[in-house]
Amino acid sequence: MQQLLKQAQKMQEELGRAQKELAETHVSGSAGSGLVEATVTGAGELVSLVISPSAVDPEDTETLADLVVAAVRDANAAAQKLQAERMGPLTQGLGGGGGIPGLPF
Repeated sequence: MQQLLKQAQKMQEELGRAQKELAETHVSGSAGSGLVEATVTGAGELVSLVISPSAVDPEDTETLADLVVAAVRDANAAAQKLQAERMGPLTQGLGGGGGIPGLPF
């Protein structure tokens, strides 16, 4: 039992390090052939949004809004993929999420 608890504590520490690394890693997504680019952390927090001047048409703000939404979704998809790559192997060791009651996976 002691060995199991040590192993669980080690896995929890590794997950904590991976979560911190994800929060510090930036991934980008774009829309409109690069007219709008969004950057999020690996945890999905929007940290930057770049809009090309050629994407700004005062008569058509709806298209710009759609491009922003698409770029943010693209960046978040990249963040989710990164999360799966970094966290997947760690959580699989504990039964793929929720393997041990009381631990945050």
